[in-house]
Amino acid sequence: MAENTAVLEYVKSPEKQRQLHARTLKVVILSQIFGGAGLAAGITVGALLAQAMLGTDSYSGVPTALFTLGSAIAALLVGRLSQRLSRRIGLAVGFLSGGIGAIGVVLAAVIDSVPLLFLAMLIYGGGTATNLQARYAGTDLALPEHRAKAISAAMVFTTIGAVAGPNLVDLTGRLAVSLGAPALSGPFMLAAVAYLIAGTVLLLFLRPDPLIVAKAIAEQQRMTDARHQANQSSIQGQKGNVKGIMVGATVMVLTQIVMIAIMTMTPVHMKHHGHSLSQVGIVIGLHVAAMYLPSPITGYLVDKFGRVIMSYMAGLTLLLSGTLAALAPGDSMLLLVIALILLGLGWNFGFISGTAAIVDATTPADRAKTQGTVDVLVALGGASGGVLSGMVVAQSSYATLSMSGAILSLILIPVVLWSRAQQKGEQY
Repeated sequence: MAENTAVLEYVKSPEKQRQLHARTLKVVILSQIFGGAGLAAGITVGALLAQAMLGTDSYSGVPTALFTLGSAIAALLVGRLSQRLSRRIGLAVGFLSGGIGAIGVVLAAVIDSVPLLFLAMLIYGGGTATNLQARYAGTDLALPEHRAKAISAAMVFTTIGAVAGPNLVDLTGRLAVSLGAPALSGPFMLAAVAYLIAGTVLLLFLRPDPLIVAKAIAEQQRMTDARHQANQSSIQGQKGNVKGIMVGATVMVLTQIVMIAIMTMTPVHMKHHGHSLSQVGIVIGLHVAAMYLPSPITGYLVDKFGRVIMSYMAGLTLLLSGTLAALAPGDSMLLLVIALILLGLGWNFGFISGTAAIVDATTPADRAKTQGTVDVLVALGGASGGVLSGMVVAQSSYATLSMSGAILSLILIPVVLWSRAQQKGEQY
């Protein structure tokens, strides 16, 4: 009853809505800092841990695929929980499950159990999904012209944890060894603590819940609108929604496939060419920084120039990245760094423009559920990229994988052209 009364106060006061939006962003940002540290473990050493435990490169992409598949399952569950209960409950459950999965990975490494590793990586994926879905919480009360900016504000602070994580590989590895565990399990110890803290922060402080308030505001607006106008806008909006969701989802799925595939096999590729674990951490750390750090600028560009232009930029940037990664000598640290920075930047362009399109195309009544469903497709695309990446490299080469990613990224251009042909003059 008290919560309902609080929600009504926000519905009646635009000033309180602005204050709640600002406070929500602060809570989401704090959780993202820890969440970024949690997801970095799987990115940096997931493939190396599998390679060490399995003794082959062919299946070294499986852990990445599994935590990405787990991310798909979690995205659906977190989206449904958020829609039915609240953002607070959905996101908290997702992060806490990711922490439990990370603990399972550490245990699997200690007892050298591959089945447990695979199961734990699946559960660990819940943190990855939640880390991405948290960006939506910042948009629930944002004005339409500031949505990309709100998304970027949530994402940029992921950089702090996500960049720190890979660069703590040596430190966490030494800690793990001192505790009697394999060195590669160290980053997952950090992930467990980080995800559990992120979930606790959201559970305690994300209130009043922004999605519940947004639903109440939308309901109030609908009740005050004339019935005829409401029906007309509903019919027109439905058509636009379907198209916007399709295009936004496609942009995010394609950028995720290309990014996951190339990123997953880069540590293995570097190891084969004599690079140290600390050098791998530097490359992946810079890659993750490029994924998140440019977010404020990207958000501004998406709001300023539209979702279409930035989707073009995503495709072209990923094309450059894949081509450079394919042509760079394996022992060239500099060229690999540039290629992986471009890979992260292309993903950033596509992910923020695609996310903004999804938010534009949904209403509070169905937003969290739809966002969860779209993130399932994104995660499944990433899982496919993770599985196939190891197989492609084992059967051919890292250069073939990278060039394939470059070519795949070009599909973004006809997708966006189709969207413009369907509805000229409008942003999707």
